Amino acid sequence: MYFCRLFTESLTYLVYSTMGGFFGVVSKESCSTDLFYGIDYHSHLGTKRGGMVTMHNNVFYRSIHNIENSYFRTKFGDAIGKFKGNIGIGVISDTDAQPIVVNSHLGRFAIVTVAKINNLNELEKECLDNHQQFTELSSGKTNPTELIALMISQGADFVSGIQNVFKKVKGSCSMLIMTQEGIIAARDYLGRTPIVVGKRADSYALTFDTHSFSNLDYEIDRFLGPGEIVKVTVDGCTQLLPPNETMQVCSFLWIYYGYPASEYEAVNVENSRYLFGYEMGKVDDVDADYVSAIPDSGIGMALGYSNGKKIPYRRGIVKYTPTWSRSFMPVNQEMREHVAKMKLIPNSTLLKDKKIVFCDDSIVRGTQLRDNVQKLYSAGAKEVHIRISCPPLVFGCPFLNFSASKTELELITRRVISELEGDSHKNLHLYMDSSTKEYAKMVEIIRTHLGVDSLKFNTLDVIAKSIGLPKERICTHCFDGSSFGE
Repeated sequence: MYFCRLFTESLTYLVYSTMGGFFGVVSKESCSTDLFYGIDYHSHLGTKRGGMVTMHNNVFYRSIHNIENSYFRTKFGDAIGKFKGNIGIGVISDTDAQPIVVNSHLGRFAIVTVAKINNLNELEKECLDNHQQFTELSSGKTNPTELIALMISQGADFVSGIQNVFKKVKGSCSMLIMTQEGIIAARDYLGRTPIVVGKRADSYALTFDTHSFSNLDYEIDRFLGPGEIVKVTVDGCTQLLPPNETMQVCSFLWIYYGYPASEYEAVNVENSRYLFGYEMGKVDDVDADYVSAIPDSGIGMALGYSNGKKIPYRRGIVKYTPTWSRSFMPVNQEMREHVAKMKLIPNSTLLKDKKIVFCDDSIVRGTQLRDNVQKLYSAGAKEVHIRISCPPLVFGCPFLNFSASKTELELITRRVISELEGDSHKNLHLYMDSSTKEYAKMVEIIRTHLGVDSLKFNTLDVIAKSIGLPKERICTHCFDGSSFGE
């Protein structure tokens, strides 16, 4: 009865809420091909809308498509030649329709954002009171990127307008602004999301994820700092505003959202995931025949665990990629659960009568992992031991749309804590400390719910060590509630 009450109250089927990524090109030649492939390389960050815009002779060529049931490239691939010009920006978005094209006292410009605006209604009213108007209302509500564009237009120039955004937005906002002269890039004030400048002989590019540079022959030129603003033209990259000292880059970029070949703050994603597993493996005393991964984000950790623990790595469960390679999220809850089940296929030959460690990036609601575990036992596994690359998630994210949860009570950890503590939050800190009996009890309840032989999480110290940045420069709010600029 306890578990029925604990894990069936939520009315929302929880999935990772991705956020989106952007790409921009300034070239001496036509930019459309580079722009198309650069945007497409951000498809792992969003599944709702894709958009791109170029400029030629002060004329904008823009297109936005719904990509919920198809790939970005299927909607834009046949139309690359229609995007004229040497300057362009584009986005994969899980929120609003972008890019937005604006004509203001600053001139004509296009803009894409990666943002979460918690005080959107307040800022919307301020713009309306300032006699500004909103036109992008296709979703029935104000388009966040249009709101950002209007706030920029309140400035005397682009820099002061962007500073206006930094000052007033509660949440986060990084952006690319395309003008006739080039692209202005502004990284979020606390650097929660990245912007990287790439360079080759005839072009510059700007990206969220650096793996998009590789096959387009761009080399990383610079990582923008938190709050830094630059202007990129074919002649080079000019700093318009220096970075801030304080940074809170999202740690989940390395844990889950980042593509394995990408770098943030010059730290490679796959290498950090390998270290998450290596650090855990070398101190784990579990008896196991081999280590495997819940694909795909658990693979890097499992490889590291294999070397740290000195046991083989084998693929006890695989993802069926020919048709389920993207994060397809149907609206219907029952269908979502079915899709999650159909993606992963256990290998019964490798599982039969074996004691196996399985690595995964995180546990959010726990439903999907529990279903996967049941499949492993049904396929013949003797023992299943789950190892998680990050600490337990205790808080939802107020800063980014790619939060691991929509509400904190959807988190399995918070639901367990609520059962143990009631509505009181006074002992919450005890469940974030891996040395306490409260933490141990919480993990044991989660283990029992998942139905596994053992369950362990990494600590924040391992996360910081594996990423290689000072802990105070990475955001760990979802694990410990620490906040900067909330």
